[in-house]
Amino acid sequence: MEQNKEGFSFTYSASEREEVRAIREKYTSRPEESKLERLRRLDKSVGARAQTLALSIGIIGALILGFGMSLIMTELAAILGIASGWDILLGLIIGIIGGGIASLAYPIYKLIYARDRERLAPEIIALTEELMG
Repeated sequence: MEQNKEGFSFTYSASEREEVRAIREKYTSRPEESKLERLRRLDKSVGARAQTLALSIGIIGALILGFGMSLIMTELAAILGIASGWDILLGLIIGIIGGGIASLAYPIYKLIYARDRERLAPEIIALTEELMG
């Protein structure tokens, strides 16, 4: 460490300089993605959106189904002020709606997956041809 008229001057070892450079690089620029990394990322993304949407729909449907079951099997209907006799009918209707929503999860998954696969197929094929040939 040297002192000059303007302030202090610090000198770092080679390993410290490399660490400082690596940290700076994380925040200043995005590293270039190789073709193989891009191919892996695209392949992984084909099912990710479909899976997220299908899981969300399935969970929401299961929760609605569970609410309908709770109306029938517990005292929840009385707590909510639903007249006796209507609790079973209302619970059954809500449960059927929830089951219907949950049963749509897989067909929606297949539909979104097919669309994403069709949309990304040309780019994935082009990358595989570049990497293989």
